Amino acid sequence: MDQGCWLYILRCVDGSFYVGVTRKDVGTRVSEHNLALSGKAYTARRRPVTLAHAVHFERVLDAIAAERQLKGWRREKKEAYIRGEFELLSQLSSRRVRMQAV
Repeated sequence: MDQGCWLYILRCVDGSFYVGVTRKDVGTRVSEHNLALSGKAYTARRRPVTLAHAVHFERVLDAIAAERQLKGWRREKKEAYIRGEFELLSQLSSRRVRMQAV
């Protein structure tokens, strides 16, 4: 039986975000990132990390799909998501059009 999965976003010491999924307790997973168990992992050189957001999904496949989606987002959109400003997400999805001076 599927126990579900956590989607989590970490804020790294350099200000970047890391998006991941885990079946473990989220606090345990954050501790593992801070211990740098895998020295080649993205977060290993960006410690300490802190938990910025976590949400539980009943289905692992749904969590993985959400992870893939969030990994493709720009920083501003991730920040709005973390703050719960969901009404901004579609606005932040549109491409920016820059006007060039003539």
